[in-house]
Amino acid sequence: MTASSHLTRAHSFSAAAAQYASNRPSYPPALFDAIEELAARPLTGARVADIGAGTGIATALLHARGADVIGVEPGDGMAAQFHRTNPGIPLVRGTGNALPLATASVDFLTYAQAWHWTDPDRSVPEALRVLRPGGALALWWNTSALDVPWIAAQAHRIGHAFGTDPVVAANGASTRAADPSGHLGFAHRVVRWSRRVSVDTHLANIGSHSIFLVQPDETRTAFLAEEKQHLRSLFPHGTIEETYDVELLVATHT
Repeated sequence: MTASSHLTRAHSFSAAAAQYASNRPSYPPALFDAIEELAARPLTGARVADIGAGTGIATALLHARGADVIGVEPGDGMAAQFHRTNPGIPLVRGTGNALPLATASVDFLTYAQAWHWTDPDRSVPEALRVLRPGGALALWWNTSALDVPWIAAQAHRIGHAFGTDPVVAANGASTRAADPSGHLGFAHRVVRWSRRVSVDTHLANIGSHSIFLVQPDETRTAFLAEEKQHLRSLFPHGTIEETYDVELLVATHT
């Protein structure tokens, strides 16, 4: 993927912020239990910066957990949706490559579905700069459970239509990709969970991913219409159970 196409995809979310907020999956309580276990410290009362906060899905959950949380988000559309959804949570504009945060100012840095939009050569030193001693960097991704047959079949159709998505693989859920420098010692955990949604919500969810957002309208619409036919034949009652494996990486700043 070229730098320009990566940037185009990163910026594609702003126009789809409302769709993203309404249809993207959340995260289970067990994820935050795992973060606390691997970081060996509670989120309650901790100073947390949620980077690439988007519409605030993870930020709101961190707030509900009792964290003193601030969101950091570069996109205009996503930031506007964040403010509509979470009027009581502060948000500043910025990216993980150049954090608008003071040195040694936070106990946790969190990236929900966002680390892969950063350049680790810049975002790793920035994370180490803003974390307090003993603070933790937590990265996570909702990934499709490919051992579920219908999910694997859908992933194959998406790959056939648009190619394999290289974005998360570029610096995603493997420790080597997330930190090529080796400066961070990540612990890894997988948390499985699921949600039941309508076929339409599921299609709106997958259509909010950047690999779809950068397609021409007619290409995206045609694929999703055909996909709806596939899903209606499998789930005539109109409800789907989406199963996810949350890939979690946590590193402590010593």
